Amino acid sequence: VQLQASGGGLVQAGGSLRLSCAVSGRTFGSYAMGWFRQAPGKEREFVATINWNGGSTYYADSVTGRFTISRDNAKNTLYLRMDSLRPEDTAVYYCAVANTKVVATEQGPYRYWGQGTQVTVSS
Repeated sequence: VQLQASGGGLVQAGGSLRLSCAVSGRTFGSYAMGWFRQAPGKEREFVATINWNGGSTYYADSVTGRFTISRDNAKNTLYLRMDSLRPEDTAVYYCAVANTKVVATEQGPYRYWGQGTQVTVSS
């Protein structure tokens, strides 16, 4: 299983980015997926998760109302739309595939991880 995250970059506060995560080597549409992030000097934290068919999502409190997770099972791709970005959103963002169909906010259920994409928000 391979996950390739892309779409990160440098953006001003208040701006938007859309991250993508292309998945290969597994039945993409059968499992939940998630986005996590890790800021310098901090532990990796949960951002958003989506169930196997996109019918259920869950977000960290810090991003609720600003970020939107979605998936296209036909394209084996996971997305994270990020609006109203803040400097505290600066981090390396990771996509991951869970071993369950339902949403998962803890890192334990996630078996496969992408390499991460850097998001930097300037003030």
